Amino acid sequence: MSDDFMLDTDDLERRMDGAMANLKTEFASLRTGRASSSMLEPVMVDAYGSMTPINQVGTVNVPEPRMVTINVWDKGLVGKVEKAIRESGLGINPQLNGTIIMLPIPELNEERRRELSKVAGSYAENARVSVRNVRRDGMDQIKKGKADGLSEDDQKLWESEVQEMTDKYIKNVDEALETKQAEIMQV
Repeated sequence: MSDDFMLDTDDLERRMDGAMANLKTEFASLRTGRASSSMLEPVMVDAYGSMTPINQVGTVNVPEPRMVTINVWDKGLVGKVEKAIRESGLGINPQLNGTIIMLPIPELNEERRRELSKVAGSYAENARVSVRNVRRDGMDQIKKGKADGLSEDDQKLWESEVQEMTDKYIKNVDEALETKQAEIMQV
């Protein structure tokens, strides 16, 4: 019976990759003092009766290192886009120029850098928790396999494989966090 047990390591790896991809998306939304179109991804605009991402109501550009512009396609939405940016908590004050909204990115002060560094840390911790949850699911599958006749040697082999995969992803999360915190603290 033990030959029948097969742990889907590809599924576990795919789910851990998903946790890493989510972490990278969250890190991209953190403002580091440099302009980036990805910092507007979490901002939603009330357009045509539904909440819509900014990049679906206008063209987002980064013409210079400290400026993001949004060329809103519908003149009637300019005010709503401006309001959404003000209320987003990004700490950016939009400036209107017809249908173009300019977002000058202010220099980050030391206190704000520390805050953003803590936020990055919490994003990384969420990613670690996700990876550990996938590990737990894998270990549960192995325990079920043991109940179905998986030998103890095979059980230990599968458990060590799942643990190695988990350690690799946790290390990747830690490295990504270090890189992001260095980028945030860079003046």
